[in-house]
Amino acid sequence: MNKDKDVHVVDEVLPFGQLGTYGLQHVLVMYSACIIVPLILGAALQLPKDQLTLIINADLFAAGLATLVQCVGNRFFGIRLPIMMGVTFASVTPMIAIGVNPNLGLQGVYGAIIVSGLFGILFAPVMGRLLRFFPPLVTGTVLLVIGISLMRVGIDWSAGGQPMLADGSPNPDYGNPVYLVISLLQLILILGINRYAKGFIANIAVLLGVLVGFFIAYFRGDIVLDGIHETPWFSMITPFAFGMPKFDVVAIVSMCLVMLVTMVESTGMFLALGKMVDRPTTRESLVRGLRSDGLGAVLGGVFNAFPYTSFSQNIGLVTMTGVKSRYVCMVGALILIGLGLFPKMAYIVASTPQYVLGAAGMVMFGMVMLMGVRILSTVDFERSRYNLLIVATSVGIGMIPMVAPRYFHHLPDWSRVFTESGIVLSVCSALILNILFNGLGKADEAEVVAARTAALSDS
Repeated sequence: MNKDKDVHVVDEVLPFGQLGTYGLQHVLVMYSACIIVPLILGAALQLPKDQLTLIINADLFAAGLATLVQCVGNRFFGIRLPIMMGVTFASVTPMIAIGVNPNLGLQGVYGAIIVSGLFGILFAPVMGRLLRFFPPLVTGTVLLVIGISLMRVGIDWSAGGQPMLADGSPNPDYGNPVYLVISLLQLILILGINRYAKGFIANIAVLLGVLVGFFIAYFRGDIVLDGIHETPWFSMITPFAFGMPKFDVVAIVSMCLVMLVTMVESTGMFLALGKMVDRPTTRESLVRGLRSDGLGAVLGGVFNAFPYTSFSQNIGLVTMTGVKSRYVCMVGALILIGLGLFPKMAYIVASTPQYVLGAAGMVMFGMVMLMGVRILSTVDFERSRYNLLIVATSVGIGMIPMVAPRYFHHLPDWSRVFTESGIVLSVCSALILNILFNGLGKADEAEVVAARTAALSDS
């Protein structure tokens, strides 16, 4: 609770200037990952520039709407925690498979996304009943794997992007010493601000580090804004801009599998975030959060975008800054909506080189990983050697897609929804092994405390 008021830190309304600054910091952290999926899909489907611009703006707009639903909440939707929603990477392969089908195209993609969202809304109560299967042993393991998997992303960012280009050739700029030096300077700046500054300045250390990197990149000529004059100031996001959706059974089934994967990932992240902000996740709040994942997919399909899930890098930012107010993410959502409606602003943010985000990414993703370690520290490893075995095995299995991307390449294409995500593999293995070695377990006592807290905040 807030020391000065009888208000939980999650429900605390900060001064307007702080809300805007913290919200912008969340957006900058997630922006690159948020737009990468439409870029990949656009390249795979060979979309013309005007259509690619449309789905990028729609993606930002729908991500903002999904975030608002999750943070504001009501009795049916929204977990009411500081969460930023972004497009799930598990959807990339199925969407490309649907989109390249000449009989379906983007209309088939959006039809499948809408139905999968409705499926997620209806299936959320079933997932809520599985809450007892996610003790600290499981959630800590999953959060550890999430941090490790994200760390690779941060490292690649700091080196200048992906080591391989879209055409499969090596990236000649990857590991450019200039990028490494700039990332190192940003890292020193972020750490120095956290060490010597206090309060608001310390909490925006990531934002300040990114801004310094942005200006360095601008003066180096790495930020090109030549096309900004051709970009309109305002562009309305219209539903079904590519035509009415098409509904294909195979496409729908594949996207429903994606929704299941998304719900499994979200469950682990909701439980972990609830512990971080001292508002443990109850069955009721979990169901509301998962319903919002489904509603986010429906919104995505209607507005020419994608299915959405909570972004773990933003959870790392919550851990690093200690700013737990959900109103910060609401403001971040409004900024995303603004970026979607005002393409000139989106153009400027999209021009940020990835190496500018590298240092911030490594710090935040490391915080996610250590949060998993912190949760695992509450687990009894002394009297139960099974717990050690469960964590070691689950982390090892979750590492497979990261260290050996072709490990499962002989399996059928539909299995990639599961095998390409180390998070899903670690969740499934930790769940199964925990049941085999420790039994079904009992409902978490923290649910009772959390239910009382939620009731007080709702009133």
